[in-house]
Amino acid sequence: MQKSSAFVFTPTELDSSHRHQSNSTRSGSFSENPALADCPFIDDSSVSHRASISTDGLSNESLESWDGDGPSASSPVPELEVKIHDVSQSLHSTFPPTTTATFTFNMVTSHESDVSMDDVTPKIEELDDADELQSIKPLGVDPMANANSEVTATPVNVPRKRGRPRKHPLPIPGGQLKITKGRSKTGCITCRRRKKKCDETKPSCLNCQKNAVVCEGYPKKEVWKSGKQKLEDARAQSMVSRSLPFLIDGIEDDTDRRFLDHFVYGFSRVLTLINDDSNPFKEILLPMATQHRGLMHSLMCLSGSHLSGLDPEPKFIARKYHHFHCAIQDLQHNLLIKASSKPSNPGEEPDLLVEDPIIASTIALSLNTICEGETKGEYRMHMDAAKHLLKHQKPRNEKFRQFIVEFFQYHDVSNSVTSLDRRPAHLNGDLRLPDFVPHAQAGMFLGVFDGLFNYISEVTRLRDKIRQRHNEGYEPAVDYQILSEAVSIDSAIRLWETSYPPNTANWSLAQLYRQSTWVYLYRTIRPSQPGDKIGQVVDDGLEYLDQLPQDAGAYSIVLMPLFLLGCSAFLQHQRERIQKGFETLKSYSNLRNIEPAFKVVEKVWEVMDSNIEESWDWEKIIKDMDMDFLIT
Repeated sequence: MQKSSAFVFTPTELDSSHRHQSNSTRSGSFSENPALADCPFIDDSSVSHRASISTDGLSNESLESWDGDGPSASSPVPELEVKIHDVSQSLHSTFPPTTTATFTFNMVTSHESDVSMDDVTPKIEELDDADELQSIKPLGVDPMANANSEVTATPVNVPRKRGRPRKHPLPIPGGQLKITKGRSKTGCITCRRRKKKCDETKPSCLNCQKNAVVCEGYPKKEVWKSGKQKLEDARAQSMVSRSLPFLIDGIEDDTDRRFLDHFVYGFSRVLTLINDDSNPFKEILLPMATQHRGLMHSLMCLSGSHLSGLDPEPKFIARKYHHFHCAIQDLQHNLLIKASSKPSNPGEEPDLLVEDPIIASTIALSLNTICEGETKGEYRMHMDAAKHLLKHQKPRNEKFRQFIVEFFQYHDVSNSVTSLDRRPAHLNGDLRLPDFVPHAQAGMFLGVFDGLFNYISEVTRLRDKIRQRHNEGYEPAVDYQILSEAVSIDSAIRLWETSYPPNTANWSLAQLYRQSTWVYLYRTIRPSQPGDKIGQVVDDGLEYLDQLPQDAGAYSIVLMPLFLLGCSAFLQHQRERIQKGFETLKSYSNLRNIEPAFKVVEKVWEVMDSNIEESWDWEKIIKDMDMDFLIT
């Protein structure tokens, strides 16, 4: 690369120089240009002379040789070309200089001068600093253009660095850089934990299948959100939700509505004789439950237990336990409130639970043990609580009082038939019927208002006396006093008549209860052996059972008389009819206490066939079987 600069001396400058110089040597001084004042490394060999004719714009004369006749007005102006080595490169490189800078200037002499250009020697002065050469700016040349051209034309010589040379050279600046591929984070969880390459096959990768490991799937895709969006989401979550309350406490979801429908249209009809809209569970308890959360939970638990026996779906089972726990918690909460309340007078005791729905809740929870088929005495605490409440307080609603007292006495007396230590509360005067006893047909159960269950309770008392004498070793176990009381009960049973009209389902049911009560008395007083009397009464009772329509509400309270007939069936044909009666009853009500009741009857039959004298005491047989349940 060459750097050239033109230095032109005007005629005025040449004339002035000619007048002040006496020698014949004309020279162009580089010291007049500060840019070349300190230029070094210029010798005679680097200076070359070239003759040229400089003409103005008006002259058209051709070039002539400097060896002509002499000076003239058209004498050529000698042009001197000086080549200077570019020291900027030679100082930074070990290689010899390959580039020179050429400076051209014209020496104009007077017409009288006849000195040849060979005798002209320019004066060259050395530069103090070689770097000053880079500051030379040629006339009419853009330094930035030259800089750009130098960068693109001549590569930069970078000093060699120390150390082992690179195996692969550095990439050229400005070239395309190699894109580094990061690790994939979309593999399955198993491969990422094992630090293995995942083929990302959905739903489970083939790499896990090949290695016989369980593919845990892929992490959930998360949508990126900005900080503003996260703040909005957090603000939305922190906002207080304005949910609506439930219309009826205890009815909270679809499962609860299913329980309610089953209670109204299905389950309530298998609990009492009345299976129409006048059913007390629908007419009395359900309206009361809409105003009391605890009672509603009890009824829904009762309905859920019965429905889960028909359709054991997990959601039904889970929901019925939810209602059961809620009902228990509500009872405990009410007990704490009433216990902490202070009486109006210091000498009086505080009134406990005075709300009728609390009493109804205890009764409903005792029925729940029947629906669940529990045989470990789970019913006891609920029956005891109901007895305590009915004994110490009078329900406010008279209609509810008639129903709840009848309901409790029916289950209390029936419980005494199968238990050694559970005795009817009315025998001790703890609980009596309401002052106004309605007509027997107005009863929801059979045997309470018509007085038949009083005879059953008396027979139960005789059994306790006979069992005590037998355990103490007295002979005979049935003394005269016991026999006299039994004869009185026998006369009352034979004289007992039902108020239901003949040839109806309830009339047949009443006759079945009458037959089973007499069988209960006979099996208590008479020896345990087959006979014509007991055989005839059992057959008659089974005839009354066959007269009941299979869809009649009377089937809701058939279990207790059927159990007594079964414990007195000495003949095989009677046992077959008893077994058929249990199957029919189970298909009607689907109460799960029917199956354990039939197991007890079968055990009594085994005792009849092996040790007939002990077959009368089925209460002891039930205890030996480690069972305790309600036969209602």
